[in-house]
Amino acid sequence: MIAVDRWTGEEALLLRSVKRQSVRAFAEDLGISPRTVSHWRENKDRECRPSMAQILDAALAQCTQEEQEAFRFRLAALRGDSIGAAGLEDAQPAPCTVVSHKFLPVYLGERLGSLYEAGAPRPSGPGGLEQRVLPGGHRTAHSSTIHVYACGIALVLLEEHQRVDSLTELAVWRYRSYLADRAWVGQRMTHLLGQYSPGGTAVDPSPDPEYVLSVYELRDHSWTRAGLDTALQLLTTPSVLVNRQNPQNITPLGTGVEDAKFREGWAHPEAVAFDGGASRGVAGWSGVAYHPQPDERALTTSQIASLELDVQALWALSSHVLHMIEEGKDPVMPAEYGWRFLRGAYVRLTTARPTETAQHRVMREAILATSELPDRLRAAQDALRDSIQ
Repeated sequence: MIAVDRWTGEEALLLRSVKRQSVRAFAEDLGISPRTVSHWRENKDRECRPSMAQILDAALAQCTQEEQEAFRFRLAALRGDSIGAAGLEDAQPAPCTVVSHKFLPVYLGERLGSLYEAGAPRPSGPGGLEQRVLPGGHRTAHSSTIHVYACGIALVLLEEHQRVDSLTELAVWRYRSYLADRAWVGQRMTHLLGQYSPGGTAVDPSPDPEYVLSVYELRDHSWTRAGLDTALQLLTTPSVLVNRQNPQNITPLGTGVEDAKFREGWAHPEAVAFDGGASRGVAGWSGVAYHPQPDERALTTSQIASLELDVQALWALSSHVLHMIEEGKDPVMPAEYGWRFLRGAYVRLTTARPTETAQHRVMREAILATSELPDRLRAAQDALRDSIQ
């Protein structure tokens, strides 16, 4: 039995991580409000009240042996204690092959109409959003597509295959390539809008994406269970391996940092692990990492990508609405993409379907919980509703 002498928000979030639960599911199991879990994220160092500590003690005691062992390892790593479990000492950086999927959304609004008409029809994803697809035209990516959503979002998806000697090398490539990718998307959107607009109207300013979200599929590697879990965590949160003080010159933090992470069995307290049958995955704020196994029952990376396409399109759309409010403007959207549209997307993404497998449900909940998209959709929905009253 593991004893936690002092429960804080950080330990509570660590328990949620090893249980691989969404914020809502974790709160329901504990019999508390989801707001309390969100409060822990904002106040990680604050000690829990005795009554809450008892609830967390009971939840930890009810965990499986595997979950308790994972909690013990991660708690020791969090506190800087040594870990003497067999297998972790042998986990270390190693070469691997990953397939990087980058999602770069841009809000275009009414300017998108000509692109949408030019795209090839594509079935709606989990969010039920109408979309069409154009060739991306990226010169070096394994594949590139532009997903054009009728609600005003264009989302570029880049698939790139990388063979690296360490995850630090991959993290450096990831952040450095983001700058070039965002600039390229802005130029590509400008070109396409001019090409398909009546009379080739010039576009000003260039519509650059605000951010990049990554999904990494881990393929060839030599890690065993403990090393694999750490590798997926580092793929999800690569910022712990690099120095980002100068965005124009991302550099490794130093020799030995990645070695220490593997040795400690490092895990981010806010990342949420999920299973895909025999496969394993981790969802975090900046991305998703997944290691598929050749099992016909397991989730596929394409299922994760399909969900992320709609999630990132809706994130960009809700961000546009919230940005207008921040700038002191009344948010205005076409009637067909107003608050009822956002409400429908929210319900479709957060409601389980009769045909949905347990693996898909856990993956969906992990991605939605770490992205915080449901909260943003509700905020944008309320803002649009208030603007017409």
